[in-house]
Amino acid sequence: MRTPGTDSIIAAVDVGANAVRLQMGRALPDGSIEITHQERDPVRPGQDVFMRGAIPGQAVERLVATLRRYGSLCRRYHARVRAVATSALREARNRDEIVRRVQREARLNLEIISGKEEARLICLGVLQGKRPNTRSLCVDIGGGSTEVAVALGDRPTHLWSLAMGAVRLTELFKLAHTTTNKQLRLAREYAREAMAESLPKVLPGAPRVALGSSGSIRAVVDYTAAEGSNQATVKQLARAVEELAAMTPRERRQRFDPARADIVLAGAVILEALARRLSLDAVTAVDRGLRDGLLVDLLNRRSTSQRDRSLADEALALGRRFQFDEAHARQVATLSLALFDQIPQVHRLPAAVRPYLEAAAWLHDIGNSVNYQKHHRHTEYLVRNTDIPGLADRERDLVARIARYHRRSHPDLHHSGMAGLSRSEAGIVRKLATLLRVADSLDRSHVRPVRRLVARARPHEVVLSLTARGTVDLELWDVMREASLFRQVFRRRLRVEVA
Repeated sequence: MRTPGTDSIIAAVDVGANAVRLQMGRALPDGSIEITHQERDPVRPGQDVFMRGAIPGQAVERLVATLRRYGSLCRRYHARVRAVATSALREARNRDEIVRRVQREARLNLEIISGKEEARLICLGVLQGKRPNTRSLCVDIGGGSTEVAVALGDRPTHLWSLAMGAVRLTELFKLAHTTTNKQLRLAREYAREAMAESLPKVLPGAPRVALGSSGSIRAVVDYTAAEGSNQATVKQLARAVEELAAMTPRERRQRFDPARADIVLAGAVILEALARRLSLDAVTAVDRGLRDGLLVDLLNRRSTSQRDRSLADEALALGRRFQFDEAHARQVATLSLALFDQIPQVHRLPAAVRPYLEAAAWLHDIGNSVNYQKHHRHTEYLVRNTDIPGLADRERDLVARIARYHRRSHPDLHHSGMAGLSRSEAGIVRKLATLLRVADSLDRSHVRPVRRLVARARPHEVVLSLTARGTVDLELWDVMREASLFRQVFRRRLRVEVA
């Protein structure tokens, strides 16, 4: 690995069910990422977890020891890190204890991501640099789950996650041992039924050749594809299942890496079922995947415009699911971001939190789908408990609280809705919620009378200059109700002028 220079290093840590991986790299001027270091440790965190519900003590010790080494290496190179855990920790009863140990001993913030977020990140990694009009289908078979994504360019348009992976299926049907015809038949039927329950037969806009990104897929395709090819047809996949099932465990270990040999048959069964369900012509194995997606996501998080665009699309899709007032949401988002962008010297918040405000602005009224009365509380519940690809769990919690405070109770530090936040997080929620309240007030009539907003910061006040079409009497009355909170939070008066 290179000695660190002035270029910043980014690092991805992936805690899967079968192995733990570290990948480090640096961004190049053309937007690509130069990989500078990689490690893979067959820790097997998913061992027994899918059958017993908890990660065994020995596996926990192996995991924490590995992450201590990864954390030390990342600190040595001053890397920006995103560490994620997938299906094994998602389902482990002792997940919270493990996360706390990793934080304490490895000094890594281990984020347990949802299946859809996993699918989104895989898509980012596999499709980086794709032309904007290219349609792709990405599939990934992990230890405990299988992810499927349809994308346009490098942006996912549809995401699915199935609770079925190579480790899980191996343990369920004991496929690591000598496999009988009955075991194989039951495993195939189980995989086929799981696919039918979770995936539509036709995926919107998906091509007939899928890109397979996981180690299990690469192992199966490498085994069965023609020499020199990285693509396997459905017929070849079916033949691979039969041949792998006929091998003894020893023969599989002679043919495959020891860490892969025990689960390769299950991976082949899942891949065959997936290809048949989606009527694929073939699967192409690729070398990129979740870790690459984590690095791309770290770069996108540095680029505010990239992340804002992605999150805005996700928030729009979620709002439509709840039949929200899209025109009003768009107006409030536009006004909120105008305030954030034009008075940075007033709110003194980093650009990294701008997407929280945008997402909260888009979603602030989705609670109306439950009941208008106390809809701000319904909004908080829906946002907190709905998977939003692109937001980590803690980030989604902040967005939920910002949206909750768009009306009624003020985001005071001692209010019950602020419980559990650090002082820094409480400050973010308090300031962004105040900006959201002002923006929402400026469209109180829901007819978008404000055509343009210019905010100017002065020593003791902030002046909002509005260009309006039609009357804005209701908006002016409502925004001045928020002036006292604005002054309390930002230590400046709020004044409004109308052109």
